[in-house]
Amino acid sequence: MINLTKTHSTTSNNDFKIFDFLNQSVPVLMGIFIFFNPFPHTTAFKEISFYLSVVIVVVLVLFKSTEFSLKTPLLVPFGLFVFWSFLSIFWALNVENTIHDLYSHLIRYIILYFIIVNFFNSKKRLVCLSWVIIISSTAFSVGGLIYYYFILTNSLSVRFALSFTHISTNIVGFITVFAIILTLHNIFTDNHLYRRVFLIICLFSLLAATLLTQTRSSFVALFIAGGIMLIKSKKSIFIFTLIFLIIFVATPLRKRFSLENILHNERIPNYFVMFEIIKSYPIMGIGFGNETYGTNINLKDYQKKIPPNIKSIPHPLLADPHNMLFSIVVRLGLVGFVLFSYILFVFGKMCVKSIKEGKDYFIKSWGHCIVSAFVGFFIIGIFEPSFGHLQDTVFFTILSMTTIVWRLNQELVCYPETSHCLDSEIDNQNIL
Repeated sequence: MINLTKTHSTTSNNDFKIFDFLNQSVPVLMGIFIFFNPFPHTTAFKEISFYLSVVIVVVLVLFKSTEFSLKTPLLVPFGLFVFWSFLSIFWALNVENTIHDLYSHLIRYIILYFIIVNFFNSKKRLVCLSWVIIISSTAFSVGGLIYYYFILTNSLSVRFALSFTHISTNIVGFITVFAIILTLHNIFTDNHLYRRVFLIICLFSLLAATLLTQTRSSFVALFIAGGIMLIKSKKSIFIFTLIFLIIFVATPLRKRFSLENILHNERIPNYFVMFEIIKSYPIMGIGFGNETYGTNINLKDYQKKIPPNIKSIPHPLLADPHNMLFSIVVRLGLVGFVLFSYILFVFGKMCVKSIKEGKDYFIKSWGHCIVSAFVGFFIIGIFEPSFGHLQDTVFFTILSMTTIVWRLNQELVCYPETSHCLDSEIDNQNIL
């Protein structure tokens, strides 16, 4: 009898250790997935880490060995958007591509969202997630700059990443601007000198990669998002603005913002083409598939309908709307646009609540940081393709970080009579 009890106890302890190991492995696997997001030829690493983490989460949930919650204000907006996207299968111009992208570019990343929210659910893990993104983006920037300008011997006047096949020049900003905002936040909130020095080195590398792309959307996004991030410090705002003016005047970026380049930009005729397509499919769109726009619609027929003065602007027909909002309207119609706007609206409310009603400095500062990061993403998304795998990862990571901050604020217990919040006085010595 005694032996049986000991055996049962040993088995229970072994089970506990296994499930504890599995719980600890999920954030590691998710960290690997997010880390390799900018890098080429890493699909196998990303796929293995993602699906292995999904399998582990399913096992943990089935055996009730983890607290996995779907509680988030974004649950209903996500559900409505997924439902409408699913319905678009029935009227999609390219059914196969819509079915593929419904999972590959939507459901998959909602799964990613919930895993991040549930397994980076503490202040320490949220900060660790930000470090993964910063180090990953810095490694990409430093490696890319060395390869592009020293190994390939391109001149500094040549736009960074122009010849890269896995990531185009105008997409780099999605990675680097997000990382820059996280870096600035950690510089201001981290108390350790050596980490701040490392972060400053990262910041210069990320700035160099962003500015050398000479991408107007990234430059504007960085200026506005960085301004929002530094808005509480007049001195920092002044220095930041001065540096940007010097960069603008002293580099080829000035030519990129000439009136001629802006008024005769190739996107303008393409936007008119988009408007004509939207007029043909106003309510339901052409289907959720990303490739439908460029492959199943005769863009030249719609090109004939745009005004002659606009048509005279030299422009290749773009196979992607190059605008996240127009892309949603084209693919899912005005109904889809309203539902996507609902996601953004709820996200915005969560951010405002974290900033205005945050129960400690950590919550408020992270709410401010995430707003800045999203503004940067949104500005770039207004001018560039926004629904590739790299951009999807960044977008849903931003949404998940917002939810983590919102949940932490909900769980924080405060005592009005003492102005003290349980777990609120956490400095960065305890966080890392």
